[in-house]
Amino acid sequence: MVLVKQKPATIDEYLARMSPDQRALLQKLRETIHTVAPKAEECISYGIPAFRLNGRSLVFFGAWANHCSFYPGSSTTLKKFRDDLKRFQITKGTIRFSPDNPLPLALVKKLVKARIAENRT
Repeated sequence: MVLVKQKPATIDEYLARMSPDQRALLQKLRETIHTVAPKAEECISYGIPAFRLNGRSLVFFGAWANHCSFYPGSSTTLKKFRDDLKRFQITKGTIRFSPDNPLPLALVKKLVKARIAENRT
């Protein structure tokens, strides 16, 4: 018999599976996203927490064994903030951070605002 791990249906279910440090960090990220985009809808997309605004993907986040990730959903947005992200490992669409080196919430606000503007065009 093969046991299949059920995917979380909500962000609360997703966060409940995380370590306490990761959960606290991602909860702050979640609250910050809602502050900037109060009308954004929470969902699970690609197995991780995501936000949609006006029917369009906005941002995503997740936790892995050794790091957390924030996905702005746009390489254009990442390029705009490359200088602000120097102390983080970044790839084409991912910002990696940890409880020891958290993503500044002021920067998260800027990234979400940039994504909102980008989605409008």
